[in-house]
Amino acid sequence: MPVLLAMDLPVGSQVPFQSNPQLPLDPIQLAIPLEIEDGEVENFDPVARAAELASRLPRTWCGTFKPYSGNPTVDVTLELTAVTAMGQMVDLRGSMTIGSMTTPVQGNLHAKSDQLDLIPLGDPLIAGLEPGGLFLGLQGFSPTGWQSPRLINTADPSTGFGGRLALMSSCQAETSVPVQPLW
Repeated sequence: MPVLLAMDLPVGSQVPFQSNPQLPLDPIQLAIPLEIEDGEVENFDPVARAAELASRLPRTWCGTFKPYSGNPTVDVTLELTAVTAMGQMVDLRGSMTIGSMTTPVQGNLHAKSDQLDLIPLGDPLIAGLEPGGLFLGLQGFSPTGWQSPRLINTADPSTGFGGRLALMSSCQAETSVPVQPLW
């Protein structure tokens, strides 16, 4: 006899139970290990990678900052003085020179996703950057984009439009000889 859900049952009555053959609830069946055929299980350890990054990450980064407002591109140097692994994250501390302005920075690098948050802590920054914003990199140190601490007004250029920061781990000057035309 089918039991309707809206049907009142007297207290103490028994309801017949029918198991669904598609759902094996047998504990013996659940204890059998799952075997994956022709597949691989991810064995990546982000905590170990964070420790490796903390020991091997270059301490000096050089590059450029190109403002979205069309202002000239400025040179940037990032000096990391403290790099510490904290679980899956790498804590970064140091100083950044943007053009002629030097500011302390603090940041986090996620060991699994390579997402970087780099926060300049100085109060006066160069034009196009305002205190409270951060550089956000989705692929490590380069390229990163500026995220303003508030909405910007495109009609007022003094609010800053942000820009693109591109850093490289080698700060060596180019030693190649420039090609000169013969004529």
